[in-house]
Amino acid sequence: MAKKRVTKATYLKWYEDMLFWRKFEDMSAALYIQQKIRGFLHLYNGQEAVLAGSAYAMQEGDNMITAYRNHVQPVALGEDPRRIMAELMGKVTGTSRGKGGSMHMFSPDKGFWGGHGIVGGQIPLGAGLAFADQYNGKKNVTLTYMGDGAIRQGSWHETANLAMLWKLPVVFCVENNGYAMGTSVERTANHTEIYKLGLGYDMPCRAVDGMDPVAVYDAVYESAERARKGDGPTLLEIRTYRYKGHSMSDPQKYRSKEEVAEYQAKDPITLCLNKIKEEKWATDEEIATIDQRVKDLVAV
Repeated sequence: MAKKRVTKATYLKWYEDMLFWRKFEDMSAALYIQQKIRGFLHLYNGQEAVLAGSAYAMQEGDNMITAYRNHVQPVALGEDPRRIMAELMGKVTGTSRGKGGSMHMFSPDKGFWGGHGIVGGQIPLGAGLAFADQYNGKKNVTLTYMGDGAIRQGSWHETANLAMLWKLPVVFCVENNGYAMGTSVERTANHTEIYKLGLGYDMPCRAVDGMDPVAVYDAVYESAERARKGDGPTLLEIRTYRYKGHSMSDPQKYRSKEEVAEYQAKDPITLCLNKIKEEKWATDEEIATIDQRVKDLVAV
């Protein structure tokens, strides 16, 4: 498909979407503290630009699959956020009829295939979705997300081998937020440039600024178009940061407040809003209207 331009309307949508995702996660955290959500809870705060840019690059029929930090991805693809919240609270009206909970959101009719609690377990499944599209002669692409810890699993290497052998239409997106639970990238392996793990399979690979939705969009679009043409997969290391702990039970003793503050200064929502203001794409009143609309939607 022709590449979509990034316009005023794009930025306004990104701002509203990312703000809603952030507030949705904040509400989820509050309900967890009230014990209305049980089990584990992994929040997406700080990583919103990855999803905003990726979703903008997708076309109808494309697929997305990820790990357990998966509450807002189906919302980005068109799922009703009330169904996501219902799933978090264990209600039968949830996306998995209340049986999946926080780590197992599914919305296949929107192209979202989970939500997987096993670290790295979604990687071969993403390749399987891509294989199905290839086998059936479709020109769709599967975006397969994993963390910086998951790509150290054997499932990545096995999948990368077959994906390149069969030239599967899949884009592997590593959301490198710096830590696998509490283990930093520097303590995980003898190198920190994760994207280079594609080189051993002759897989095109690159690093991407994950705090910038435009950079993510450009990288995912180019990789997806390559896959649609039958040229196979790409590995993207999307460098981002999570503002909250690995889960709600994480005391975060492995990082300093100064480190978190450094990345909060690069908050994708704030940067998006700053761009809107610099370009005079919205007045203060119009921005306030967006903020109120998000607040009202979260409160429903």
